[in-house]
Amino acid sequence: MLEKQLSRYLGQLRERRPIPLAIRLWDGTTVDLGDDPVVTVSLRDMAAARRLINPSLDSLGTAFVEGELDIEGRIRDVIDVATALADDADEHRGLGSLPDWIAKHTRSTDRKAIEYHYDVSNDFYSRWLDPAMVYSCAYFPRGDESLAEAQQAKLEHVCRKLRLRPGMSLLDIGCGWGALAIHAAKHHGARVLGVTLSKNQFELAGERVRQAGLQDRVEIRLTDYRDIPGSEVYDRISSIGMLEHVGLKNLPAYFEIVHRLLKPGGLTLQHGITSTDADSRNVGLGAGDFISRYVFPDGELPHVSRAIADISRTGLEVADAESLRRHYARTLGFWSDALEAQLPELAELAGERRLRIWRVYLAGCAHAFAHGWVNIYQLLAARPKPGSGGLEIDLPMSRADLYT
Repeated sequence: MLEKQLSRYLGQLRERRPIPLAIRLWDGTTVDLGDDPVVTVSLRDMAAARRLINPSLDSLGTAFVEGELDIEGRIRDVIDVATALADDADEHRGLGSLPDWIAKHTRSTDRKAIEYHYDVSNDFYSRWLDPAMVYSCAYFPRGDESLAEAQQAKLEHVCRKLRLRPGMSLLDIGCGWGALAIHAAKHHGARVLGVTLSKNQFELAGERVRQAGLQDRVEIRLTDYRDIPGSEVYDRISSIGMLEHVGLKNLPAYFEIVHRLLKPGGLTLQHGITSTDADSRNVGLGAGDFISRYVFPDGELPHVSRAIADISRTGLEVADAESLRRHYARTLGFWSDALEAQLPELAELAGERRLRIWRVYLAGCAHAFAHGWVNIYQLLAARPKPGSGGLEIDLPMSRADLYT
């Protein structure tokens, strides 16, 4: 019965939407869904056939990760082909359903989610990131920079937006392996506290601070942002890649903490992935469900309007918003290419199953950002303070200084 359904489905699909894909069945039979296939999918058993008959990027990615099917071809071609399959099926399903789970985002679940994603091994990440190990969107002001150049440009772009000056205190929430903290201290004279929930990041970031000789200006702590004490403590607060981890219901409380910790007149830069759905729902033919299951447990993406509204309700004033969507598509392309160039070595470090997850994730996200399924914004906000002429913020009257 299933064989007949599969045969009928493949025949109908080829007629209405040719795709450069060859399907190899478990009995050795091969069916081409278009002329000159660039990707071959080998189905190991009936379970993979069921996923193929009703495909989404979630179901197809799951089948690959769990070993129900194998693929041959460039990973970017694989993503294009999978998207075409899912898009065809989606015409009968509708778009943008809400996820079928509720993220609780307690301290325990947030720590486990971060550990799951980041504590693979530092060596694994170092093989395909830039030398500074910046695991966030790079910045390509000309468009032809190398990944290393673009990541240094991003660090500088963040520091310039924050208008860092020598002696200022900077809190970096979600500091990763310490690249921004080190850059801010070394090149702008800031005194920096970086916090992370990842033990691997905490240990390597501390080691890198010591290697740079910046122990007197940079401290790295293994702690939750909700446990940072004090009020009106920091001149500047940065947060690179945190919005997607906080959780939609926790955004107001998160920005309240940022407001509490920021000195009057101070600035904060929030850099995070956002949904392109105005109601902050998953989009992308099931890609969001795959990422929630395998990559970022409990991850939720707010629409930029939701983030701006929650920031504003705390009394912070949003002064600037910049989309870096095209920059992240290029960044993820660099990461994916570097990963694909050393698959055997990375399989030894992370295991074949986890490597399959990252192959799908990096190439799939490059596709998602390139096609506008998701976006990423840098939001610069200030905590105004009373002045002689009204409320004051520590910003010039134009952005000209950023590009001087």
